Amino acid sequence: MTSSPSMPMKTRDIHNHHMDSTAWDRFRFRDGDVVIASYAKSGTTWMQQIIAQLIFDGAEGIEVSKLSPWLDLRIMPPEALAALEEQTHRRFVKTHLPVDALVFSPKARYVYVARDGRDMVWSLYNHYAKANEIWYGALNNTPGRVGPPIDPPPPTALEFFTQWFERDGYPFWSYWENVRSWWAVRDLPNVKLMHFADMKRDLAGSVREVADHLGIKPDAATFETIVHHCTFDYMKSHAEQVAPLGGILWEGGATSFINKGTNGRWKDELSKAQSDAYEQRAVKELGADCARWLAGGRLN
Repeated sequence: MTSSPSMPMKTRDIHNHHMDSTAWDRFRFRDGDVVIASYAKSGTTWMQQIIAQLIFDGAEGIEVSKLSPWLDLRIMPPEALAALEEQTHRRFVKTHLPVDALVFSPKARYVYVARDGRDMVWSLYNHYAKANEIWYGALNNTPGRVGPPIDPPPPTALEFFTQWFERDGYPFWSYWENVRSWWAVRDLPNVKLMHFADMKRDLAGSVREVADHLGIKPDAATFETIVHHCTFDYMKSHAEQVAPLGGILWEGGATSFINKGTNGRWKDELSKAQSDAYEQRAVKELGADCARWLAGGRLN
C-alpha cells in the first residue's frame, strides 16, 4: 500500500524580472479557488479560458485577463489583489512558479498544464520576440526587480532554444524544476495534470476532465457552447478578452499573443543531435515516466 504525498509547503521565494513569489503570502484562499499553473507558453491562457467558461456557464464577453491575474507577476498592481478579494464568483488565478515557491492550500483546486519543451520554446520565442517597449519598460524599470534586466532575444528561435537549453531556462526560469515539482504532487486529490497535446487532440474530453476535477457539471447544451468558446479560432477572434492586458505588451496586440497554437515547429530546425540531447536531458531531470508524458501527453 502506497501513501499519498503530503501537502506541499512553501520553502523559498523566487524573485526575478518577472516574479515575486511573496504575493502568495498575502493571498487569502477560499474554498473552491482554482490555481492554474504552468512553466509558460504551455497552454496557460487556454486553460484560463476553459475554466472561465466552466465557471460562467459558457457566457460570451468574459474578460479572462482581468478576472484571472498572474498572481506572482512582479509588476502586478496592488489593486489586482484587492480586486480578487472583491470577486464573489469562484476565483481562478494563474502562476508560473514551482510548487515549493507558492503557498499550497487544501481549499484550492490546482490544474497544471505542461507542454514538450521544444514546442514551448518556439511559442515562447514568438512571445519574447514580439514584446514591445512597454513590456521591457515594465519588467526592467518597475522598482523592486531582483537580478539583471531582461534583454532582447537572439535573432532566431533556434539560437534562443540553444541559450534556453544550455542555461536552464535563461533568461526566464528553470523548466525542469517547474515540471518536476508539479509531477511530484500529481497524486494529490486537488491536483490535476493536463497536457497541451491532449487538449489539441481532444478538446471536449479535456474540458470534461477539468470540469470533473472542479466539480462542475454543465448540461449538454452548455457544455457544447463551452467547448466552442475554447477553440483556438474562437479565442483568436476574442483575443483582447483573453490576452493579458488586452495584448498591449506585444507588437500586433492581442492576436500576436494568441499566436498559432501549433506543435512541431522545432522539427524543421533542431538537428537530430540537438533533439536527442533534449530528450536525454528530460529523462535525467525528470525520470523516464515524466519525460515520456511530457513529450506527448496521455498520462492515464
